[in-house]
Amino acid sequence: MTENNGNDVPREAPAKILWGMRYLLARRMTQIGILFLFSGALLWDWRVLRGNLSASWLFEAIPLADPFAVLQIFFAGQSLEGDVLWGVLIVILFYALVGGRVFCSWVCPMNMVTDLAAWTRRKLNIRSAYQLNRSLRWVAMFTALVLSGLTGVAAFEWISPVSGLHRELVFGLGIGWTAVFGIFLFDLLLVRHGWCGHLCPLGVFYSLLGVFRLPRIRFDADSCDQCGQCHRICPEPHVLNLSELRAAGRVNSRDCTNCLRCTTLCPQDSLALGLVNPLPDLQQIETKEVS
Repeated sequence: MTENNGNDVPREAPAKILWGMRYLLARRMTQIGILFLFSGALLWDWRVLRGNLSASWLFEAIPLADPFAVLQIFFAGQSLEGDVLWGVLIVILFYALVGGRVFCSWVCPMNMVTDLAAWTRRKLNIRSAYQLNRSLRWVAMFTALVLSGLTGVAAFEWISPVSGLHRELVFGLGIGWTAVFGIFLFDLLLVRHGWCGHLCPLGVFYSLLGVFRLPRIRFDADSCDQCGQCHRICPEPHVLNLSELRAAGRVNSRDCTNCLRCTTLCPQDSLALGLVNPLPDLQQIETKEVS
């Protein structure tokens, strides 16, 4: 056995670091991979994924459409073609099964920007200058729908930094980077997870699609020592309410993005991804409605 004098890095350290980053790396590969496929359709005429995050074709045979974008178009009074409606149905079914907020942590390119801001905040120990109510994103969602009806165009799609960043990364540099940099500074200096956690209407809309999702974070109350590390790293810390976790044995909040940060950080392995039966949630909702 070789001695470790305190200065040598153990041989297993790189492997452990990579293993601890496995979900982060998987999320980045997914986000960048989707953008790469969109770019490949433009640059090299690839026929895997054509279009953008609002509307696209998979293998030129399967339509995909963002439900929130289509809902804005509907409120704007514009006609919807059959392919678009099929695309909406496919996307809704997918996120209903895997969880709507999975879009936020695994697909949305803005997640890379806001994660960078959060990482920088922790490194520089920057505290939030303001506190915002998370209900503001609901206000933003309904405002986008109302403005779509009043203006006759999909209001949020015109100003969306999500669509803007996608266009910048796929088509090249442009003015959209100004909005992206503004959100980075907003999250870095003013409000922790300000954009995704408090303002983005797209995120709160997708949360509605994941009420009965199958993959959820399981919680083992017996092994938890309440160290609080999961709460500090979670972009939606209210989903890790300890009393609710103990009662349910899992994360039930639809705001959970299934980013899986908490599962890799928990020193006691009290949190782990698993498949659950969503029917109890449906029964609880029906019971509340009857009462």
